[in-house]
Amino acid sequence: MTTLADKSLLSGGDNKPPMLEKHLYDSWKSRMELCMMNRPYGRMILASVVKGPLVWPTITVDGVTRPKEYTELTPAETIQADCDIKAINIILQGLPTEIYTLVSQHHVAKDIWEKIKLLMQGTSLTKQERECKLYDEFDKFTYKKGESLHECYLRFTLLLNDMNIYKMPVEQFQVNTKFLNTVPVEWSKFVTDVKLVKDLHTTNVDQIHAYLEQYERHANEVRLMHECNSDPLSLVASYQMTQSPYQTHQHSYQNSQHQQFVSPYQSPQYGSPYQS
Repeated sequence: MTTLADKSLLSGGDNKPPMLEKHLYDSWKSRMELCMMNRPYGRMILASVVKGPLVWPTITVDGVTRPKEYTELTPAETIQADCDIKAINIILQGLPTEIYTLVSQHHVAKDIWEKIKLLMQGTSLTKQERECKLYDEFDKFTYKKGESLHECYLRFTLLLNDMNIYKMPVEQFQVNTKFLNTVPVEWSKFVTDVKLVKDLHTTNVDQIHAYLEQYERHANEVRLMHECNSDPLSLVASYQMTQSPYQTHQHSYQNSQHQQFVSPYQSPQYGSPYQS
């Protein structure tokens, strides 16, 4: 059965390691494991963290045994050695400065992982405090200006994943309604379509995202139109960009000709023949 964690794993984001928050260590640990698994050779990376790195092989040359050089490793050993380095980098990228400073002297992913666990002991929130914090994040979840629909969806599914880790029940209808009410105004027409056509009690948020994403080009056009209408200068610039060079030149030429030609009947020197 596919969980929310699996869905967020497969959602196609950039898989950037999550940043550790001291009071949400358990959630961070779970998300880091998902992040590692979503990389090429993810199982080997996670194994490096849990079980330890490659035991560096040796080679005997002229009766002398020495550790292999990197270039002497077999293809399988090379992959494992690379995964050991990747495991360290992934963990370190997810640490705030004060924690990074305390663990950066370690050069083995397993050692870093265990050191973080020791540092975080006693910092986890109680179950009630965790639930209150996550419910509060759910209630206040909003679209961030400038992000795409997909980026908004990724943040939302990660929040749902955290709530799922702590077994916090949220009705499907509530999840869907929250997501639909979060997306910006340019999606309003398509949001209305979803509410009219889809059963929000049975449809999941992944299906809603997939449906809306089909109309992203139209939504972007609506957004640009709103931005132009709210800024007259942008509207003028947009209009000028749609004119061909010939149209622009012709318009300027006609204006200059009109200004240069003054009928003698309209000239102040003669006055108008129609004036009494």
